[in-house]
Amino acid sequence: MPLFTVVIPCYNAADTLPETLASLSAQTLTDWEAICVDDGSTDGTAALIDRIAETDPRIRRIANPGKGPSAARNHAALELARGHWIAFLDADDIWSTEKLARTHAACVASDHDACFARIAFFDAAPDAARVFSTVPASPLGIDDLLGENPVCTMSNLTVRRDVFAATGGFDEDMVHNEDLEWLIRLVGQGYRLGGVQDLLVWYRASPTGLSADLERMRQGRAAALATARRFGAVPAARHEAVHLRYLARRALRLQSGRVLPLRLALSGICTSPAGFFSDPRRGALTALAAALSPVLPRQLSRTLFAR
Repeated sequence: MPLFTVVIPCYNAADTLPETLASLSAQTLTDWEAICVDDGSTDGTAALIDRIAETDPRIRRIANPGKGPSAARNHAALELARGHWIAFLDADDIWSTEKLARTHAACVASDHDACFARIAFFDAAPDAARVFSTVPASPLGIDDLLGENPVCTMSNLTVRRDVFAATGGFDEDMVHNEDLEWLIRLVGQGYRLGGVQDLLVWYRASPTGLSADLERMRQGRAAALATARRFGAVPAARHEAVHLRYLARRALRLQSGRVLPLRLALSGICTSPAGFFSDPRRGALTALAAALSPVLPRQLSRTLFAR
């Protein structure tokens, strides 16, 4: 059986998937299988996967049409995976060639049940990334997840297959924040989620903004907070303020209108000034960028204030 099963949900990903799969095939740790779950693509994604699989038999495609990414991940990880570890990868993101090797080494050395690393955020060219995530030195608790979730994206998560099964997988009824809700369950059940300081994931920023998704994001976050309460965590105003700061920075990065960043930042400051400015530099730069967003050149706001 392979050491890793890499789970890749795919929907109309023909433009980005070749680069994603190339980064997977280039891994220095070669003991893996990959399951590409096609969710009913209409752009040739299925044929593309089949062509690539002819040159790398570790890659295979299955169909799971119209059920969404959470169902795709659950189906592959809970029912089809053979690896000891599960590594999730989105069809538009890119891994360092050392991604699997370094995360595996870190998990084994530190006795982590799941782990994540640093991320670079990019638009078109990975080499042009100027925005990077940070990784706390200690394993994450629920408090860490409720503010600026440092895992950021499922492409950044490695977890033992038996642990993923024990948690029950993702809530398939959720549209947003299903990853956060699952991470809270993971940590709440006592599993260790630790970070790797290496830069191992390149996250392709979506060209779309936040406005259309804000209501569903609120609903998803409410579900995640309810899960946190079940584990005895008390979501505080400071957590919400940090989350709103994160949304404001994301709105700046994704060019989600001229008013939305300011509205999110003001909401965060009003919710908890101490929480919003818990990282003084990040809070101050976010507030400044949001205040200037109506007149600030968009590229400058993305470069300076999205970290």
